[in-house]
Amino acid sequence: MVNKKKIAVYAPYFAGGGAEAVELGIVDALQHDYEVTLFTFVDVNINKLNQFYSTNIICSNIKIEYILSRPLSKITTYFYANNKFCRAFILYSVIAKMKFYKDDYALLVSGYNAVDLGKKGIQYLHWVNVVDGLNNFLAKIFNFSKQQIRENITLTNSQVTAENVKKVYGIDSTVVYPCVMLENSQIPWEQKENAFICSGRLVMEKAPHRALNMLKEVRKRGFNIKLYLTGGTSSIYKSKYYRFLKKVVKENSDWVILCENLSYQEYTQVLNKCKYGIHFKFEPFGISVAEMMKAGAIPFVKSRGGQMEIVGLENTELFFETEKDGVEKIVNVLKSQEKKDRLRSILDGRKNLFSQEKFYRDIKNFVDSFFV
Repeated sequence: MVNKKKIAVYAPYFAGGGAEAVELGIVDALQHDYEVTLFTFVDVNINKLNQFYSTNIICSNIKIEYILSRPLSKITTYFYANNKFCRAFILYSVIAKMKFYKDDYALLVSGYNAVDLGKKGIQYLHWVNVVDGLNNFLAKIFNFSKQQIRENITLTNSQVTAENVKKVYGIDSTVVYPCVMLENSQIPWEQKENAFICSGRLVMEKAPHRALNMLKEVRKRGFNIKLYLTGGTSSIYKSKYYRFLKKVVKENSDWVILCENLSYQEYTQVLNKCKYGIHFKFEPFGISVAEMMKAGAIPFVKSRGGQMEIVGLENTELFFETEKDGVEKIVNVLKSQEKKDRLRSILDGRKNLFSQEKFYRDIKNFVDSFFV
């Protein structure tokens, strides 16, 4: 690491979402040309994160600055998920530590939204008011400056987010789409299962039960389809909703399969055998939708949000507003081979927008240009 510029990356926690995939992707992209330090709240196992996110971070290439040791990770994750004040404390405390050491680094990078880095840096926004709008009391205690946010170079995960960044912060940003790590599916369409996949954390906000309800109606129209529900369900999320979802899955176990806490390799094996995807929630981007498309599936998504940019704004046949509307859209595609063939061809041409190579190259270029 001699003579390499030192870069600090803000990645406060890892709970299995798309933001974390971007954070690790940034580290992965920079590790060979810069001396990278990851700032996080709880010490992390890089090898396990590599397995989960399909990154290739070499432990000896990076350093980790943390506040709590790894044995405390479970209780920390519990408080992060269930207490807004604790969540804010975790986010602000990592920022404060990073700012304390800011002069030791040539560049500070936030992989987790808009952040006061203490000096001009680079920030990647997944949405607006995530950190800065969390707790005004703690923001004051930790000397978090909203004005300093405007000094950073800003990257965003979609045009939808970029428009909101302009509206909320009054700053321009550059869209750098997150990358999809998985390789293109080698399974021919004809050999895939007549199945849908709905992926993401199995929590109320993602509403997987509503996707299930839609497909239940599609089945009543005579289409013999299956549904794979995949997602993280660590103990902190085994709430009232989780128990409700388990009950619904059990009631429909003849066609719904629940796959919990899969490794990335296991997840892609499920993903690759599905002809279709479904995602109910509005997303600033929606990494799982990009994964569906990369795997060769035809994804049906809400008619607002960044997921529309993934499948292409012109492909209105794949957008739905309500459950009833979604059922009709799905049925119209499933009953037409011409529509399926046409959509598959269009979606296939969009895969490279979300390649690992493109994301890593874009991140590296922005960092390199920072020092010019």
